Amino acid sequence: MSRMSATSVFDPEAVSSELPRDARSVFELAARSMFQLFAETAEGMMLVDRYGRVVWISEGYKQFLPALGFQHESDFVGHAVDEVVPNTLMREVLRTGRPILVDLLTNKAGTFLVSRIPLRDEAGVVIGALGLVLMAHPESTMQPLMKKFSRLQQELDDARKQLAEHRRPKYTFASYIGSSPQALEVKRQARRVAQTDSTVLLLGETGTGKELLAHAIHAASSRAGRPFIGVNIAAVPDTLLEAEFFGVAPGAYTGADRKGRDGKFKLADGGTLFLDEIGDMPLPLQAKLLRALQEQEIEPLGSNHVIRVDVRVIAATSRDLPRLVAEGKFREDLYYRLNVVPIRLPALRDRLADLEALVEALEDDIARRTGMPHREITAEAYALLRAHPWRGNIRELRNVLEQVIMMTDDLRLEARHFRRALRPGGVQAGAPIEAPGTVQPDLHWSGARGTPQPEDREIEPGVSTAEGPAASELQPLPQAIAELERRSIMAALRKTGGHKLAAARLLGISRATLYEKLAAHGLRG
Repeated sequence: MSRMSATSVFDPEAVSSELPRDARSVFELAARSMFQLFAETAEGMMLVDRYGRVVWISEGYKQFLPALGFQHESDFVGHAVDEVVPNTLMREVLRTGRPILVDLLTNKAGTFLVSRIPLRDEAGVVIGALGLVLMAHPESTMQPLMKKFSRLQQELDDARKQLAEHRRPKYTFASYIGSSPQALEVKRQARRVAQTDSTVLLLGETGTGKELLAHAIHAASSRAGRPFIGVNIAAVPDTLLEAEFFGVAPGAYTGADRKGRDGKFKLADGGTLFLDEIGDMPLPLQAKLLRALQEQEIEPLGSNHVIRVDVRVIAATSRDLPRLVAEGKFREDLYYRLNVVPIRLPALRDRLADLEALVEALEDDIARRTGMPHREITAEAYALLRAHPWRGNIRELRNVLEQVIMMTDDLRLEARHFRRALRPGGVQAGAPIEAPGTVQPDLHWSGARGTPQPEDREIEPGVSTAEGPAASELQPLPQAIAELERRSIMAALRKTGGHKLAAARLLGISRATLYEKLAAHGLRG
């Protein structure tokens, strides 16, 4: 064939007469040309069927087989693509039907610039995918892009390490202090259940260490290397709980993140999800939680797709779940699903043999955190601590210790140091709460169950109690405010019959704030 003249090549009339004029023909021409271009320029090509099995590779692709660990083509073709090509996204293309035109693939064979294209039949159904190695070792010819890729990869790895560090368990069974029969039995039960994937229900008063034990169970389980995700149901508004648990699909509602957001179940996939204060979960959400526990499936808010998860659930509550079930406030089927392995944590007053060990451990932690010196605690002080009812349990014990340590420079702590710190917690359960401003005689607790007795007043010489309170009766303003706050909360709870939401409204605060204050004051509510 003779060479065409330059004039004839660029003659518009000649060109237009050779090109198709209908869209389908243009598309077919472009497809043939693109495939021919890929076939001529790609360093290797691979074809997988709709099931993700490799059915063909090009001659050029065979050069990568030894680096991937295969000596013969027959060892490679016929196998699932993700088994023979690490980090491939071919199954993603088959699942979504969307191409990935430019990507960097890194595995033991090296780093490659690749493209992945879905293949459809005449009905538009995806029947396979084509993978192309556009460039091997792009670091030599695409250095700026590779530098950016390496930097982003390093940042991603660092972020993952930090996230994993944040989500790993904070405590082990050694953190659960105590050698009393009650403490040893709790640790025995927890160690036993840690070897299984059974759902655990931790029962006990506030401040007994339920979250600590949940961490310890996870740390001793086969899931220890996976995330530990905790959520306090009482601290999350009811309207946000569903999104918090199950996540949000992209654009599910106005203002939602266009990329969507993973929920706690998805974040805990492969690990443990700790549901604290499960007794406060709203009834409408309990049915969805039951389905997630039974089927190990979740459906993000605003999505029609079901996501499989592998999550071990540990729940905890200080409330009486059987009573809530009887009152219709908690689903009976969910209760049985959670109550597979119940572990009841004893109250501090029921294991006073552990008091000294707990005080020493807490004092060590307070000294480490504050930099203050260690203190010696006298036998009389321990006797006073044993006589206290400890309705806030170990959380209250820590609060008392920290308060006393911060309020004195004395290296020897005696009973007199603790009396004032214990007084706000010395109101007998069920006793009437006086109105703010009412003066009551000072009480201290004696006996294991807390029998109130008149306290010996320490009155300075020359100061008459008839003219006003003695100096020893005066309290620092923050402590006086805290005591007034505590009395107001207890009065509100008594007036509402223990209904926390109603009490919070009566006090003019949110339910989450009420729970924070209950914990701070060592109250069960």
